[in-house]
Amino acid sequence: MTAYEPIEHDVLVIGAGGAGLRAAIEARAHGASVGLVCKSLLGKAHTVMAEGGIAAALANVDDRDDWETHFADTMRGGQYLNNSRMAELHAREAPARVRELEAWGALFDRAPDGRILQRNFGGHAYPRLAHVGDRTGLEMIRTLQDYAVYQGIDVHMECAVIELLADGERVVGAFAFDRDRGGFKVFRAKAVVLATGGIGKAFRITSNSWEYTGDGHALAYRAGAALIDMEFVQFHPTGMVWPPSVAGILVTEGVRGEGGVLRNSQGERFMFSDIPPLYRNQTADNEEEGWRYTQGDKEARRPPELLTRDHVARCIVREIKDGRGSPHGGVFLDIAWIKEKLPDAAERIKRKLPSMYHQFKELAGIDITEEPMEVGPTTHYVMGGVRVDADSQMSDVPGLFAAGECAAGLHGANRLGGNSLSDLLVFGKRAGEYAARYAQENAAGDIQRDQVADVQRVALEPLDRGVGPHGAENPYEIQQDLQEMMQEQVGIVRNEREMEGVLEGIARLRKRAGRVAVSGNRAYNPGWHTALDLRNLLAYSEAIARAALERKESRGAHARLDYPDKDETFGKLNIVIRKNPDGSLEVSREPIAAVPDELQRIIDAKK
Repeated sequence: MTAYEPIEHDVLVIGAGGAGLRAAIEARAHGASVGLVCKSLLGKAHTVMAEGGIAAALANVDDRDDWETHFADTMRGGQYLNNSRMAELHAREAPARVRELEAWGALFDRAPDGRILQRNFGGHAYPRLAHVGDRTGLEMIRTLQDYAVYQGIDVHMECAVIELLADGERVVGAFAFDRDRGGFKVFRAKAVVLATGGIGKAFRITSNSWEYTGDGHALAYRAGAALIDMEFVQFHPTGMVWPPSVAGILVTEGVRGEGGVLRNSQGERFMFSDIPPLYRNQTADNEEEGWRYTQGDKEARRPPELLTRDHVARCIVREIKDGRGSPHGGVFLDIAWIKEKLPDAAERIKRKLPSMYHQFKELAGIDITEEPMEVGPTTHYVMGGVRVDADSQMSDVPGLFAAGECAAGLHGANRLGGNSLSDLLVFGKRAGEYAARYAQENAAGDIQRDQVADVQRVALEPLDRGVGPHGAENPYEIQQDLQEMMQEQVGIVRNEREMEGVLEGIARLRKRAGRVAVSGNRAYNPGWHTALDLRNLLAYSEAIARAALERKESRGAHARLDYPDKDETFGKLNIVIRKNPDGSLEVSREPIAAVPDELQRIIDAKK
């Protein structure tokens, strides 16, 4: 067996984005020794791409806002497939987590009275997103990173986890490798928290960075944890479409929150023509004011561009397919029009959306204060992930916790913008707290040498093959073929025939992956890293396709041409993915827990 470095902690946190950092901070606060593993460098988490703001009912801009309204908005946006307890905890606790972040040094934009400023965002009844221009995620990571370093948390940078290690049914550690030098590490821990983010790199067009290969989803699945809601993949309505080298890069919803409007090639503000039934208790007004939206006895105005992301994305696709798209296959997002109303509009745009101004100026040669942007849908977020207990964030595998995007339940069929950052804070804290408690109550388990040897063997196979043998496969080509297939056949709109084809394609790609060969040694070897990522990419891609096949309806971010309507039967259940003992994937339907009466009364009152 190849030599490895043994490392021991009470709590091991895998992933150093918002959820991972917040979990590590909380576990350390509860007296646990904490190891924080990040696939890249500390501070380069994908959380920095969450630009628009943190959703929390602070009521600083509109004092009618409260946690009940935030809860009801989240449930409605998720098409009532949400775990209602998670939605309740999230709405109740998000304000405290934002104020805590402020106390730790986060520099939020301010209202005239000095309180944290909040902006409008899709699906939220009131201005609710606390923000730092359009760099909110970056400020969150800066603040959490500084605080974590101050707490003396042990950080393992450029370290990728290949497999979780078990002692019986319990997770007791993880096997990882150093991406720089290629050495192996074996972490022994009493509790493990997964905070690895999303799955975007299974698709060709994505806002996600290279790290987003679904590691937490696949690790948990192979360890025996259940995955739910994997069919619900969110395609953000606005990503860059031109030039091709930057296609998919996120254009924050904050542009629309600050007044940006969507138009087709004919200059029409097309979102006014398609109001979904869920929002029919409203009256269309003029383009400047949006429409009146009533919720219980309260009234607000909301521009049509701030409907939920799944709906806006489908409307954009419709315009493109019907021949009303922009020259490069998108639509136009125009924030420059506000110059008609505001004399200082250009400076306001630069102040409120500095990243977007520089992004388009540098990458596309466009001044967004003068001309519209071209945008189109981009793979952005997965609502599905590890099924966890709402209060503790522990999976159904003892000792294994999950938080953030790799955990599921809060968002249901569709996530509201801004709920991701408050999700990271609320449930990152809870995961860290309960992981530390678990570590206090349980002794460390034993690392099985034969399991370590098996993982090492699998990890080294691509290098052992070399590139000489006939029929050897290139890992980059396999990933590219997977991305093309998932983009075209399990994208925004799906059907049974194409998804069956995807499953056959994944089976072929899995065979090809078994023949992958790379040259060189273990010291920084991107080809080897890609070969190791393939195992995870293929596992959760199959989970997405099988869950999407099983849900024979259209709901939230899951839209099927062959089942275009909602089916109330599916509106009361989760599609659950598990690994069978023989290694095959099992799909089942399981009922969602009933919403408690007191929460149901809130939902009914806010409709």
